[in-house]
Amino acid sequence: MAAPASVANTDGGSISNLVDARTGYCSATKSFRSLRQLVPLPPPDVPLSFPAFAFSLLRSSFPSAPAHPALLDATTGEAVLFPAFLSRVRALAGALRSSIGLRRGDVAFVLAPAGLDMPVLYFALLSIGAVVSPANPALTPAEVSRLVSLSGASIAFAVSSTADKLPARLATVLLNSPHFRSLSMDGGQGEDWLALDMAVVVRQSESAAIQFSSGTTGRVKAVALPHRSFIAMVAGFHTLRAKPQRSDHERTLLCAPMFHSLGFFFVLKGVALGVTTVVVTDAAARTGIRGLVEAAEHWAITDMTASPPVVLRMTKERCRLTALERITCGGAPLSTAAIERFGRRFPHVDLCMAEKLTCSTPLSYGHCPYRNGSIGVGIE
Repeated sequence: MAAPASVANTDGGSISNLVDARTGYCSATKSFRSLRQLVPLPPPDVPLSFPAFAFSLLRSSFPSAPAHPALLDATTGEAVLFPAFLSRVRALAGALRSSIGLRRGDVAFVLAPAGLDMPVLYFALLSIGAVVSPANPALTPAEVSRLVSLSGASIAFAVSSTADKLPARLATVLLNSPHFRSLSMDGGQGEDWLALDMAVVVRQSESAAIQFSSGTTGRVKAVALPHRSFIAMVAGFHTLRAKPQRSDHERTLLCAPMFHSLGFFFVLKGVALGVTTVVVTDAAARTGIRGLVEAAEHWAITDMTASPPVVLRMTKERCRLTALERITCGGAPLSTAAIERFGRRFPHVDLCMAEKLTCSTPLSYGHCPYRNGSIGVGIE
C-alpha cells in the first residue's frame, strides 16, 4: 500500500500522514476522503437558486450555447434551442406566479411522461422557489394519492392520460393543453438571453425537490432535497469538463425517466453544462432497446443513461456508436461478465455507474468508470 499523504481539511487545517495517497483512507476518521481537487462552490449563505447557478455556468463557460439545441425529441427531431428554452422558462416562471399564484415553498406534484415541456417546467418551478415533486405516471390512483399527501402538494402538473389518477381536490394544470402552452409562450429572447427574473429570493438551503424512495425496505418515503445539493453536484461535473473532450459538442440520450432521481438530475445537469439532452419520449420508448440504439446512432450521441438490461442488450445489437463516449448505468448492479462483455464490444466507451440513495441527497451519486464492478476508485 502506498505511503499516507497530507490532505487538507475543509476548515483549512491538515491531517499529516493519516490519509493514504492511493485509496484516500483516513486512519483517524476511519473513512475515505476524495483524492480529487476540491470543487469551488458559492458561499452557502448567498441566496441562489439552482437555475440561477446553472445559467451562470452557461454565461461564463458556453458562449456557443445558442448555436445548438438544449432539448431534442429523439423520435420527431423537434428541437428547442438554448435561447428559446431560457425564454420559455422566464415566461412560465412569471405565469406561475401571476396567473396561477404559486409562491416560494409551494410544492408542485408532477405526474407526466418525459417530454420537451418537462425541463422547462422543472426550471421554471425551481426559479421561483417552488418545490418539484415528480412521480411515476404509471402508478395507481391509490399510490398517487399517498404520494401527493406525503409531499404536501398544493398543485399538480399532469397530462390528459394521468390527470384522472390525481385527487379530485388538487388543482391541476395539463401540460398538453392550450392553457399551459399559453403560460410558457416564448416571449422573445432579447439581447441577454440568459437574464433571469431575480424577484424571488431563494436560499440554497431551501428545498428544491421532493423525491420518493423505492420502498424496498418498507413503504415509500418522501425526501426533501435542497438547491445546494444540486448546485454541488453540477459544480463537480463542471470542474471535470475542464478536461479535453473527445467531441466538440456533447449530446446525452436521456433514457432514464425524468421522474427518477437519475433522470431528474441529468435534466438539470444537461442545461447547466450546455449539453443537448435528447429526450426519449413514450413513442421512442415503445420501440424498445433497438430503437434506443438507433437513436444513439442517428443523433451521434456522446453520452447516455441506461439500465443494466439495456447495457447488456446493447452488446448483442448490430451498431457502431462511434460517437458514444460514456454510458451512465443505474438502477441495479451489473455482473462482472456483463461488464467484460461490454468492454470487449465497445472498448472506446467508458461504462460508469450511478449509485444513489434518495434518502441521503444526490451527493451520494457515484460516477466513475467501472473497476471490478466498483463505483469507487477500484484498487486492483
